[in-house]
Amino acid sequence: MAFIYYITQVQFEFGAVKLLKQECERVGITRPLIVTDAGVKAAGVLQKALDALPGVPVTVFDQTPSNPTEAAVRAAVAMYKSAGCDGLIAVGGGSAIDCAKGVAIAATHEGPLTTYATIEGGSLKITERAAPLIAVPTTSGTGSEVARGAIIIVDDHRKLGFHSWHIVPKTAICDPELTLGLPPKLTAATGMDAIAHCMETYMSAAFNPPADGIALDGLERGWSHIERATRDGSDREARLNLMSASMQGAMAFQKGLGCVHSLSHSLGGVDPRLHHGTLNAMFLPAVVRFNAEVESLQKEHRLDRMARAMGLQSGSDIPEAIRDMNARLGLPTGLAAMGVTAAQFEAIIDGAMADHCHKTNPRLATRQDYREMLESAM
Repeated sequence: MAFIYYITQVQFEFGAVKLLKQECERVGITRPLIVTDAGVKAAGVLQKALDALPGVPVTVFDQTPSNPTEAAVRAAVAMYKSAGCDGLIAVGGGSAIDCAKGVAIAATHEGPLTTYATIEGGSLKITERAAPLIAVPTTSGTGSEVARGAIIIVDDHRKLGFHSWHIVPKTAICDPELTLGLPPKLTAATGMDAIAHCMETYMSAAFNPPADGIALDGLERGWSHIERATRDGSDREARLNLMSASMQGAMAFQKGLGCVHSLSHSLGGVDPRLHHGTLNAMFLPAVVRFNAEVESLQKEHRLDRMARAMGLQSGSDIPEAIRDMNARLGLPTGLAAMGVTAAQFEAIIDGAMADHCHKTNPRLATRQDYREMLESAM
């Protein structure tokens, strides 16, 4: 049986951050902990959220690392409890939103966070006690504002997924204005993350036609606007469409992702300094080639339909088009340029084989398959 659920309330418009107090009242949050990071604070975006909460007693945790960790979750939980908070507002990219989801679990459930990881059988242990969360994305990449999952590096250095409908934000406030002026490299990397979500979920074998339609439209929006947004951070139309692509990718990936993400999750745990979206951009060409042999993708012309959404002639053109796009966006030429070495391959493959995205790829990868994808992405 296919389970199809769409998903949460979304406020999407320029200036939507001004609705933050209204949404807190709707959800029942009276003493929020804002989870953000130093960069969002320095850019003045945090202040826009604070300005939208007049009269509301707010506590701020602004130490989310670029890849959220269990240690950061613990530190934020301590602030949440000491301030008597009753809900969360995440202001930032996927890292801040995922960190807040970790807090939503850890502040209301007993035991170490790892207990609730998906591959540890923890999803069913996350209950309705999870703290309510409102998400205000400031990048256009992960779509975590409308997703049921969070990716967190736990204390034993594994980068694990946490999935439950109870940690979906009660409201996603998508304000493209908050992304104006985002630096070009971050725009490119997060934008390719959104594109990877749309592509991988469309290739996933699960039956979910609404997700397929949302993913294709998101791919078309993201692919046709990522260069404009990267070249001109003030391009409002490009920023709006890229934020929509990000949201749509996450709405769709409840269907499942695949080898791109199993590899990037694993490598991000091996070396937390590496940006998740950039890794996805590096792995996409090799994974599309690997998936091209799947009979169902060929029978349903899925690669050709993706190609049309990207303005290409054929599905066989996709891998090289992605490489060309990465180059035009100024992203690295491959994993080697990011400091990845062959000596790390076995650890990366170990993590990829155990990742929650491994089994939802349309073609089940072996260790040798992953090794060849890594070599291709170097």
